[in-house]
Amino acid sequence: MVGTFWALVPPVIAIVLALITKEVYSSLFIGIIMGGLFFADFSPVKAMNHIIDDGFTASLTSAGNVGILIFLVILGTIVAMMNKAGGSAAFGEWAQKHIKTRVGAQLATIALGILIFIDDYFNCLTVGSVMEPIAVRHRISRQKLAYLIDSTAAPVCIISPISSWAAAVTGFVEGEDGFSLFISAIPYNFYALLTIVFMIGIVFIKTDFGPMARYEDFAKDAQETVERGEERKTKGKVIDLIFPIFTLIAACVISMIYTGGFFEGKSFVDAFAGCDASKGLVIGSLTAMILTVIFYLVRRVLPFKACMECLPEGFKAMVPAILILTLAWTLKNMTDSLGAANYVHDMLEGSAEGLHSFLPAIIFVVAALLSFATGTSWGTFGILIPIVVSVFSGTDHTMMIISISACMAGSVCGDHCSPISDTTIMASAGARCVHVQHVSTQLPYAIIVAVISFISYIAAGFIKNAAVCLFIGIGITLLTLFIIKYVKSDKKSS
Repeated sequence: MVGTFWALVPPVIAIVLALITKEVYSSLFIGIIMGGLFFADFSPVKAMNHIIDDGFTASLTSAGNVGILIFLVILGTIVAMMNKAGGSAAFGEWAQKHIKTRVGAQLATIALGILIFIDDYFNCLTVGSVMEPIAVRHRISRQKLAYLIDSTAAPVCIISPISSWAAAVTGFVEGEDGFSLFISAIPYNFYALLTIVFMIGIVFIKTDFGPMARYEDFAKDAQETVERGEERKTKGKVIDLIFPIFTLIAACVISMIYTGGFFEGKSFVDAFAGCDASKGLVIGSLTAMILTVIFYLVRRVLPFKACMECLPEGFKAMVPAILILTLAWTLKNMTDSLGAANYVHDMLEGSAEGLHSFLPAIIFVVAALLSFATGTSWGTFGILIPIVVSVFSGTDHTMMIISISACMAGSVCGDHCSPISDTTIMASAGARCVHVQHVSTQLPYAIIVAVISFISYIAAGFIKNAAVCLFIGIGITLLTLFIIKYVKSDKKSS
């Protein structure tokens, strides 16, 4: 079964079970077991050893993975301290005076998500911790908040030249100027750009559909009593939230470029391209936590003992995200061991020559499906970008740019939809939303944007003009939203 279609079956089983049963832990575990059995030719002992040694143990001994888990715990601790010090509540009161409407609250979430373009993990958890009290006060469902967070994480990072994602893509391009290709590919990244257009359009047009509409209707009624009954019992001020967040952002950026060699003479861009994002986030978040404790002690809003009590609280808050991440990483290891990358590589490379103009659209679909099944954008980059470069390098530079962009867009699309994606899991954690509910409510929105992006890539393969194709995509997106609103209002009136 290694190197065949069966390599993609375990993650598909896990995803389908998660969507059907609404229970993600057992679904991921069943997918892991199936992957182990496939690899071991259904020998139980060999499968068990493979799952433990090459699955769970490998996942939890990876420096990058452990760094992400540490970052999660530290960030959970900082959020717990902000809540206990009263910073979150004070910011909520300030926002209630300055952000008057639900539209304003949603736009503020989008704006903050776009501003924090450095890293998708950092984006999800930071935006979630800042905007969650505002969402509650304006009766925005956690499902909608999770969608807004998720849609300004990977889709924004993939069109930001200064981000950990740009560094990853640049590293996968051999024999070409990777950073220049990344810049040139931004206007063709239709899924990322149209996701932002779709998200802002939904907010302004004030229409939701599918499962999201039900949660939004429930939130408008159910959370009103919560809002009225809230009373702040601490003496915290807005600065008690702004200082930790600003310190966290600054410390993480400095730490990331430090790991890339910025202080050893490299340029800012080169340092970002060569940074160790996981290590940088750990150093930055640990620095921010220490400075936050000192700040609270100086301001006398939180005693040292209370700060230390936030450590286990922060860990407890992140346990669901940590467990899902561990299972998702283990499932990815099972998929890798089955040779999914080689199967997709051979399949796509064999059909590339005869489908020249349609190749961007095909790459978009393949990348989306592979990223959806494996839950990783970066792994999909690593498989598909070298194929694209080898096919078009030295022959058709414009088509190479469009196809690389299609690969990045499809990878983000699959990552955006997948229940086993790191970013999707982080967005659920940031909004404190039940993970399966976030996936089920986001999926219809993401699929609509994916279909429009597919159409745009078909046009791009023939027109080869980013502005025209993007204009077509934006037009279809807005038309779709107005049709949805018209259909919904027509049903209500009848």
